[in-house]
Amino acid sequence: MDRFLHREMLESDVLLSGERGLVGEHLADHAFALLLSISRQVASAVRMGPGIWERDARLKIHGIIFELTGRVMGIVGLGGAGRAVARRATAFGMKTIAVTPNPQSSREVDEIWGTNRFEDMLGLADVITICCPLTPETRELFDQRAFATMKSTALLINVTRGEIVDIGALEDALRTGQIAGAGLDVTPEEPLPPGNPLWEMPNVVITPHTASASQHRTDRNIARFTENLRSYRAGQPLEGLADRQKGY
Repeated sequence: MDRFLHREMLESDVLLSGERGLVGEHLADHAFALLLSISRQVASAVRMGPGIWERDARLKIHGIIFELTGRVMGIVGLGGAGRAVARRATAFGMKTIAVTPNPQSSREVDEIWGTNRFEDMLGLADVITICCPLTPETRELFDQRAFATMKSTALLINVTRGEIVDIGALEDALRTGQIAGAGLDVTPEEPLPPGNPLWEMPNVVITPHTASASQHRTDRNIARFTENLRSYRAGQPLEGLADRQKGY
């Protein structure tokens, strides 16, 4: 909701509601599409075309394909998207660790830590999926220090907001091997300029902010709007109400 939180909105008594809890499933689907396209080298195979059948190419790609079973999924943010990612990760046999500002127990996640343990999670996770909103606290949360803390074999997946990642620090981390790869549906500048080095990196998969797409999204939004309208007229609480001071 960062685009709506201008000064006049923050100082007003206008109620602001959104899609909280309605977008997690398709964001999580897309997160795993990005993850699998890297971990199973699907994107590399598509890029290479018929040349993939050459023996040297097959051996090279086979050597960097890995299985998700037993790996650790780190989840940044535990709203609807974070919980949906956790459910899918569990189905793939992964251990899940989430960091969130307000840690509470959940059967969907193996371990839930406060944001004060963010760096602890970075050092343990094999895959890190960004599922949090953009706030002053999360803007460029993934900077040089964060990438230096991650495993050199780790993958970063981002399906929420591009500005949560320092794009220059990400480029450096990928180029120097601080991390192994990235799947990005969002970037700080959209579209990402054609000359950006991320386009040419074989361990990076980029999609054009399409994680938000779902055949169910319009119906879900209309249903929430109409229910909220009824609730508002009846003086009852609204669904998906935002805390404007927190930014989500």
